[in-house]
Formats: sequence, C-alpha cells, structure tokens
Amino acid sequence: MRRISTNSVFEKAAGYSRAVVDDDYVHVSGTTGFDYETMEISDDVAEQAHQAFANIARALAAARVSFADLVRVTYYITDADDFEALAPVCKQYLGPNPPAATALVTQLIDPRIRIEIEATARRPDPNRNRNIGRGQE
Repeated sequence: MRRISTNSVFEKAAGYSRAVVDDDYVHVSGTTGFDYETMEISDDVAEQAHQAFANIARALAAARVSFADLVRVTYYITDADDFEALAPVCKQYLGPNPPAATALVTQLIDPRIRIEIEATARRPDPNRNRNIGRGQE
C-alpha cells in the first residue's frame, strides 16, 4: 500500500492521505475546490469543481492513473440547485470514460465549500482486458 499526500493543511490537521494506492485500486479522499498551495477557494461552484478536478488529477497522476481509469465518483454538494452548473464540468472531465457516480446533497465541513468529490480508480493491468461493457473481461 502506498499513500499520496498533497501536504494540504486539511490532511495535516485531520491526519489523512489525499489518496491511497491499494493493489489494483486508487482511493482518492474527498477533494474540494481549495487551491492547496494558496488555500484560496472561489465562491463560484463551477470554479470550485474545476479546482477539485485539478486536485484529483494531481493525486491520480502521482498514482500513475488518470480520469480514464476512474470506476466510481461521489459528489457531495451543498445545494441541489448547483447541480445544473456542475453537470457540464463533471462531463468535461469524465464524459469520455464515465465512471459510476452518485451525487448527494449535504452540509460540508466549511461553509465556503460547495462541492467535494471522492473518487476510486482501477489501475491498468496489461494482462486484463479493458473492454468492459462489451461482454468481455
């Protein structure tokens, strides 16, 4: 097992890893729209989603996987009315290889956070057939 950290203040304060590589899977913790270098966050929910995906992309790259390897995402949003603005952003990053997904409306830990995304990827294996959905695996 390998742990991946961005050294964000959240990881340090709460004692968790941004992602954990566990055999075939990469588990990415709930990731928000904070820029972890500046610790700034936009008020705009779509901008928060773009930043969250950028943060996730860095964690996935450190695990040597990409959005194409995602098998599951969960979106936590604070206002159901935001989903209309978020759907095109999510599709931009995940549309070519859509994973299974769930969206929940909930209260998040910081009132500035309007979306949090957690993700699970399956690491590519050249010995495993990747034609899922075509009756082969």
